Amino acid sequence: MRSSGAARRVRRWSVLLGGLAALTACVGQKAEAQEPPYFVTYSQVLEEPGNLEVDLRTTGASPKGAEGFAGETVEFEYGAKAWWTTEFYLSGQSSAGDSTVFTGFRWENRVRPLAEQHWINPVLYAEYEDQNGADRSFLEVSGNDGVGDLAVKNDAARHDVEREMELKLILSSEAKGWDLSENFFSEKNMMGPDPWEFGYALGASRALAERAGARACVLCRENMVAGAEIYGGLGTTDSFGLHDTSHYFGPVIGLNVPNGPSLRFSPNFGLNGNSMGVLLRASVSWEFQQFFSRFRRGEGR
Repeated sequence: MRSSGAARRVRRWSVLLGGLAALTACVGQKAEAQEPPYFVTYSQVLEEPGNLEVDLRTTGASPKGAEGFAGETVEFEYGAKAWWTTEFYLSGQSSAGDSTVFTGFRWENRVRPLAEQHWINPVLYAEYEDQNGADRSFLEVSGNDGVGDLAVKNDAARHDVEREMELKLILSSEAKGWDLSENFFSEKNMMGPDPWEFGYALGASRALAERAGARACVLCRENMVAGAEIYGGLGTTDSFGLHDTSHYFGPVIGLNVPNGPSLRFSPNFGLNGNSMGVLLRASVSWEFQQFFSRFRRGEGR
């Protein structure tokens, strides 16, 4: 009975965040997304100036020794400048046999210091996080995060609030149609004496076809992107390295529907005993061209 109640809470949470994304969609114009299909790794690609992307992500798993969960995150990504993209996230989760909780928000900024294309293109990243211990978004894995952390019940975990600063160096290259991206990051809980935590993410992807075919279709190869990513923790300033860390690998596939949403899916597989066995990820996103300009044009009438 409790698990069915949790399932209902998962559906209510999904409907809530999905409705928020759909409300934004009602006032926008659809366009094709252009980022690689990664869930954790960032590339050099920034949002086009004036465009808004709304992304609804779902993360689910049934980890050993803990309740199965479904985490939901809604992301609003806005191209402030050609060299600057800013994003805002809202997250929550529902655990089977437990409860549904709001887990916090994040504000992220990415800046590309070099305008022209180079062999390696750096992007600088800074993020403020206000999250509690019940978070199940898994937007990254850092420090000594592990499957044992998931055994804490939501009622206790949600009172463990962390306000963190995260800094990330993103390196990205393009070679013969491939995107190759490497991320290295550190984060620090600003509420206490906790050490800096470190992590990494690596990704590679490419479109299944570089040129459009003669006929327009949804499931054409040029609309599909495939690749893989690997990510995990690198310990802390007190114990840097791979000891007592978790790591994941997974194939990723994306479909950019012409004049419609972009879809992504990835099964992630734990690479050691400190990781979950399987973590499933899926997302649907909409990109809206010149979002705020539509309101300014309406005011001028």
